[in-house]
Amino acid sequence: MKNKSVLKRVLAAIGRFKALLLVSLPLSVISVVLTLYIPVLAGRAIDGIVSAGKVDFGAVKGALAGILVCAAGGGVLQWLMNVINNRIAYSTVRDIRSRAFSNLQRLPVAYPDGHPYGDIVSRVTADAEQFADGLILGFSQLFTGVVTILVTLVFMLMLSPVIALAVVILTPLSLFTARFIAKSSYNMFKKQSETRGEQTAFINEMIQNQKTVQAFSQEERTAGGFDEINERLRVYSLKAIFFSSLTNPVTRFINNIIYAVVGLIGGISAIAGMITVGGFVSFLAYSNQYTKPFNEISGVVTELQNALACAARIFELIDEPPETSDDGAAELEKPEGSVRFSGVSFSYDKSKKLIEDFEFFAAPGQKIAIVGPTGCGKTTLINLLMRFYDVDSGGIEVDGADIRSVTRKSLRRNFGMVLQDTWIKNGTVRENIAFARPDASEEEIVAAAKAARAHGFIKRLKNGYDTVLEDGGGLSEGERQLLCIARVMLLKPPMLILDEATSSIDTRTEIKVQDAFSRLMEGRTSFVVAHRLSTVRDADCILVMRGGRVEESGTHGELLAKNGFYTELYNSQFAQR
Repeated sequence: MKNKSVLKRVLAAIGRFKALLLVSLPLSVISVVLTLYIPVLAGRAIDGIVSAGKVDFGAVKGALAGILVCAAGGGVLQWLMNVINNRIAYSTVRDIRSRAFSNLQRLPVAYPDGHPYGDIVSRVTADAEQFADGLILGFSQLFTGVVTILVTLVFMLMLSPVIALAVVILTPLSLFTARFIAKSSYNMFKKQSETRGEQTAFINEMIQNQKTVQAFSQEERTAGGFDEINERLRVYSLKAIFFSSLTNPVTRFINNIIYAVVGLIGGISAIAGMITVGGFVSFLAYSNQYTKPFNEISGVVTELQNALACAARIFELIDEPPETSDDGAAELEKPEGSVRFSGVSFSYDKSKKLIEDFEFFAAPGQKIAIVGPTGCGKTTLINLLMRFYDVDSGGIEVDGADIRSVTRKSLRRNFGMVLQDTWIKNGTVRENIAFARPDASEEEIVAAAKAARAHGFIKRLKNGYDTVLEDGGGLSEGERQLLCIARVMLLKPPMLILDEATSSIDTRTEIKVQDAFSRLMEGRTSFVVAHRLSTVRDADCILVMRGGRVEESGTHGELLAKNGFYTELYNSQFAQR
């Protein structure tokens, strides 16, 4: 994303707070005018002191009183302006961050599947903070600096147009230098931001999988990978700082030249009587005031380059195309539960075939088991059925309606899912069970927990159903899975999807949970993905998949009678002595 387009979008985002801007801008102008009027008053005080014994005390007192009033008024206005500018900056960043997170909720599952989680988190958090810091500097120093330059130029023209012209002629040297350095530093800041996101992703991945790293004694290799990213971040950071650090000393050098020129011309003018001594002193003050903002602006430009680089990463997330719109789609209401796959083809990587011309029909209330070796496409069928991914060709129908013609929300509302990978949100046990039905009564929540065989261990927790779970709350994997099962027990959807739903539960508890599932599945179309074939022997139909296609299908008895691939799988788990 180009720097100019990012800047336009940032300005558009800031423009939403026009009311605050209309207050801040006049405050900034008035504050600068009051501050810059002080040298004029100081010059008048100096001119009031003619020589020893010849002092115009009235003029001096009036000038000093004016200086006091201008300094106090300018300070108060500066404080008010900073308060308003901070509100504008943080409100702007809040809105942009909200837009990024909101779009993240609408992105297809393919986006988080294809991007490191840490990098996504870094865009919404670290990059947003860097952006906020840059905006605050931009408001507090950039605009004030520009106003200071313009107002100072007006005062200098009033005092001496000739000296002012000399200052204006030398000024572009400072601007061109700052522009050249800023352009070079932007690329480095962009790489720095990207590498920081990569580092966050790496740290996140290693923390989540620390047990695996230690189990395979890969600590040194992992540390080496981190060091490599860390070294690249160091290099980019140093280069960014190097380019940005050039700005201030170079512009300061040019500004000192301007100050010397003003002093020389002003001194000659004062001797020639073209300007008073007080006016000359005021002009020197203005010359310093005029060049000082260039130093500040050069530093701000550096920070703004960093902020724009971070903003570009946030806007990239905002610009990611969301899932196809549900506009005009119908609501799927109380389906009977018939599901048909018609000529479905799909692959994650379009260069590698996965599922081709898949055909299948599930009648309402049937229990369909999907079995097969790892990578054969079992979970992919579930992803397609839930529209986490859309088919490449063919179609999937529920009660005769193509699932692409109904809203995703209504489709997913009619399915209850229990996955092998459990997710427990930060909150109480009660909130976790009632995740899909926040309005559920206490009796319903307890009944669902009892049906899932989770009530016993919940009552043993410190605060029972009010126990707050943070990052799983110290629960075992099996207990976490029981809570996920309780969610579905509470929801009681017309269709079920169980993807290795009891893989982390001990055999004794699994038998009880399977009994609860059997009661829950009665009259409901159910899709059960399983590796343990003992859990699907009572299925109405077992789909045996291999290489993205259905190798065999039928009941448990029918498949064993065929003595085919299913029999091989079954015998490998229940080998007879």
